[in-house]
Amino acid sequence: MKYFFCIIVVLGLLQHSEAQVYSTSSGTIKFFSKTTAENIDATNNQVKAALDAKTGNIEFAVSVNSFLFKKALMQKHFQENYMETIKFPKSTFIGSITDNTAVNYGKDGTYPVSVKGKLTMHGVNREVTIPGKVSISSKKALLSADFNVLLEEYKIKVPANNASQIAKSIKVSVDCSLQKK
Repeated sequence: MKYFFCIIVVLGLLQHSEAQVYSTSSGTIKFFSKTTAENIDATNNQVKAALDAKTGNIEFAVSVNSFLFKKALMQKHFQENYMETIKFPKSTFIGSITDNTAVNYGKDGTYPVSVKGKLTMHGVNREVTIPGKVSISSKKALLSADFNVLLEEYKIKVPANNASQIAKSIKVSVDCSLQKK
């Protein structure tokens, strides 16, 4: 029995030593919308993200209520009228880096990547492919990407009287510095 226990412990330690997991709970996601009436931008600095460097699997979770706007009224409309955060409090992305072998996690540098997975927002789950970068520096992985989200693809409805004030496509920027665990 002791021998069996020792084997289990050693295997567990070996498996743990091979793990290359990076994570954060303070990543940043911003969005920007330019319209003729007014620019709309918001920032969320409470993004949870994890990356398994061995497999390239990646996950993001965002509390939609944590986006902060310059104007309180915009924030209220965003939460209540557009994103309906009582019904849909969280947005997620679960996927993987499609070309993970191109990233050298043991060497500082910036590596262009593509991630593919499911983006869930406003209760809608869509398969997406997003170009981005992984920058390695001092046991940290900085994940960054810029992409556009079409409101209609996620069933985000804009009232007719506000249609000219809200762009149909929103620019999203991701910047998350993950620590190696």
